[in-house]
Amino acid sequence: QVQLVESGGGLVQPGGSLRLSCVASESTLNYYSIAWFRQAPGKEREAVSCVSSKEGSTYYEDAVKGRFAISRDNAKNTVYLQMNNLKPEDTGNYTCGAFFGVLVQGCVRRVPGPKGPYDFDFWGQGTQVTVSS
Repeated sequence: QVQLVESGGGLVQPGGSLRLSCVASESTLNYYSIAWFRQAPGKEREAVSCVSSKEGSTYYEDAVKGRFAISRDNAKNTVYLQMNNLKPEDTGNYTCGAFFGVLVQGCVRRVPGPKGPYDFDFWGQGTQVTVSS
């Protein structure tokens, strides 16, 4: 059972930056595709960004393109989400998920699982990001 632990959230003013980390409990993170999700109050969870386990290809939601960057350090079992020029609409609980397979456009499983396209293998507990002046 792989455990994922997110950190790096906090309160930041608009235009500020944060770097989120998703750390895995085992050294097998490089075999997993990793996605960051965001859930704002009263809204459904949405995929923000993801990185593939094999080719290292990345995806970004349109609203964060050019502002967010996802990267992985397999030696540290960590995936990062660098968030720049943050906006109030970026506020939410950010969670990372790991899937032992390929994620395609929208950070969904190429073949949906029993629970749907976001039926991932492991999930973290989340870290809160609040963008407010």
